[in-house]
Amino acid sequence: MKTNEKKLVSLISGGIDAPVATHIMMQRGAEIVLVHMDSRSSIDARPVNNVKKLASILAKAAKKDIKLYIVPHDNNQQEINEKCPQNLMCILCRRMMYRVAEAIAKKEGANGIVTGENLGQVASQTLDNLAAEDCAISLPVHRPLLGFDKEEVIRVAKEIGTYETSTLPNEGCVMVPKFPKTHAILKEVEESESNLDVEGMTERAVEKASVITINK
Repeated sequence: MKTNEKKLVSLISGGIDAPVATHIMMQRGAEIVLVHMDSRSSIDARPVNNVKKLASILAKAAKKDIKLYIVPHDNNQQEINEKCPQNLMCILCRRMMYRVAEAIAKKEGANGIVTGENLGQVASQTLDNLAAEDCAISLPVHRPLLGFDKEEVIRVAKEIGTYETSTLPNEGCVMVPKFPKTHAILKEVEESESNLDVEGMTERAVEKASVITINK
């Protein structure tokens, strides 16, 4: 499919950051396709419903329908957890999310990936780790919140109406390691990943994704 330079795939969770990042890119004229990685077998199912609510708020604000992919991610998480070092779990998980997002981007004719990551707010978001994650794919990863602090993100979330939904109760990821790697070495990451069938995992996740249209 021919790519559209203004079309981007945005990884969205039920949290505060990703909807704000998505909104900022939509304000800049980007056409957005949302992708939610669904881990409902290992996490509280409520984030899926929250994501649909957030997508609806974003669609109404932009006055545009938004396509939402809901991708099963629990099997991939479990496989990473079983076959790879625990301290690399977050990095390997993000690399898998990026691969899925890239596969959907190519399917949709999109030209890049958007995430809600902020520099250093969690262990997976150091510059070293972000660099190791970016190497998993060939498309550019856009992080409009990279230099924001949490208070700035919360302020924008309240302004656009996503904050209340983003702060509804739900469990966080139960597979976050006790001592996550904060300064990844790419060679170690790739060696650990050699235990996985990353191509097959990506293909199966995309094949099993459900797609809905969120009306404006």
